[in-house]
Amino acid sequence: MPIDWLVLLAALTSGLLGGLHCAAMCGGIATGLSSTAPGGGWPAALQLNLGRIGGYVLAGAIVGAFGHGLLAVLREPWIGIALRALVGAGLVVVALRLLGVRALPGFLTRPGTRAWSWLQPLQRRLLPADTAARRLGIGALWGWMPCGLSFSLLSVAWLQAHPRNSALTMLAFGLGTLPVMLPLTWSGQRVGRWLQRPALRRTAAALVLGMGVLTIAAPWLMRIPALHGVLAALGCAPAH
Repeated sequence: MPIDWLVLLAALTSGLLGGLHCAAMCGGIATGLSSTAPGGGWPAALQLNLGRIGGYVLAGAIVGAFGHGLLAVLREPWIGIALRALVGAGLVVVALRLLGVRALPGFLTRPGTRAWSWLQPLQRRLLPADTAARRLGIGALWGWMPCGLSFSLLSVAWLQAHPRNSALTMLAFGLGTLPVMLPLTWSGQRVGRWLQRPALRRTAAALVLGMGVLTIAAPWLMRIPALHGVLAALGCAPAH
């Protein structure tokens, strides 16, 4: 299955320009975790965030493998097109999240919330986060913390039904959040404030919404010869 560049771009955009959401949801957590890393400074902040992104990638790979397994069992030709449409619908949900709308159904967030309740006690074993390994570990747990935006992207990753593509989707999202989630230096704070502008968030929502609609329509647009090459280059092929 080809890499879905359109979905990766949407995930990166969601992380990068969803800065207000990230700052509001995780800014205090980031500060609190940094305070548990005495004397770590900038390297400690980077290690925590690399661990967080690693947590996203692991979650993406797990749900992608689960989706791939279901797809292998069902083996129906129409399922690939249906999943493609659902991935697009998931991106529409992400766009709504960027606008502050609580659009993700509860049954999709429930497994992640339950997983976090199992993982949360492990935090105590990693404190104080006074080594690189501990900071990476506690950062990875941070990546599993319940969050509407990350759960929305995780649902998109699951619907891709491919471990590699699902992991890459969460990696793109995580990398997009770095300019906001590394606010421990003066320049990082300036970038974070710039990304929190409402106009940028609305722009991100519009871009992700457009990508979601294009993802939904791609199987039918592929029938137009003039668009086939462009859509194929973007990885717009149904799961199979």
